[in-house]
Amino acid sequence: MKKRILSIGLALTMLAALLAGCGSKSATWKVTCPWAPSGVAAMVSQKAAAKSTEYSKDITLVAEAIKGDAATVNTWVMDTKANDTELVFVGEGLLSITSILDPAKLQFGYEDFVFVENLYSSVFVLSADAKLNIKSIADLEAYVQGGNEISVAVNGAVGSEAFLAAALFGSMGAGDKLKLTPYQSAAEAAQAVAKGETNFAVSHQSQILETFQQNGVTIVCAFDQDDIADGPFAGVEGVGKHGYPFFRNRCFIMARAGTDAAKVSALKELYGKILADKEVADWLQDTMLLEVDTMSQADVEAHVENVKNIVNEYKDIVAG
Repeated sequence: MKKRILSIGLALTMLAALLAGCGSKSATWKVTCPWAPSGVAAMVSQKAAAKSTEYSKDITLVAEAIKGDAATVNTWVMDTKANDTELVFVGEGLLSITSILDPAKLQFGYEDFVFVENLYSSVFVLSADAKLNIKSIADLEAYVQGGNEISVAVNGAVGSEAFLAAALFGSMGAGDKLKLTPYQSAAEAAQAVAKGETNFAVSHQSQILETFQQNGVTIVCAFDQDDIADGPFAGVEGVGKHGYPFFRNRCFIMARAGTDAAKVSALKELYGKILADKEVADWLQDTMLLEVDTMSQADVEAHVENVKNIVNEYKDIVAG
């Protein structure tokens, strides 16, 4: 009899454990970066994924980086349903540039996503061949007014960098003199100016740092409202102070539309903790030359609309 009671008790204990396992909220979320596998976004995503288990027992992030573009996000939207444990990066490149220049490429809309968090914020800079001795916006304005050649290296023919260059030189009245030279990667574009292939380049700060330290280029200005406050480019002027248009490069983490609000909230909270981690924040600032820049839904929509306005105004310069 005693053995039977023990057996029943053991069975009940095992059943309870099984039921508890079935009801577990633990989930692994795959985070797809549909851009360069070795690029800035992929590296930051990997850093966040490595930190995820330190801040949550219920959510584990797994970073996946693939070489892709709009077609990758199209596939993601078609294959993913609400509440699937899948996240994807979407930025102004697709939402604000491709949506205007080549909308046929996009089989999705903003309504197909629900915003989780902005992974980082990057302030692009304009570098110049050191031989030109252009070190400020005033120097640049004088160079433009002198009717000189304006050739700018950019990452891709119609990327964010191309539109920032077009907006700056176009608003200076030199859009008809501007020659954009596209490269296959942001790193290649950043190095082109030091090789004498172009006069200028628009790039992430981290991608031009080594060349700057070797005195191959000067850093003319930053595509932001204010001067750069920290890091090796501290004090570089923001174009916004002079009334020129700009936008930051941002990386939005999105879930599939219809995903439960509680899940989205838990993911946002987790990313918030990761981005507030001192090691992560220091790494972003000191190594990647990026900023923690958590955003609201309203912030995202304002960013997307600002970039759309710039694209609409300067698309003729970029796309011809």
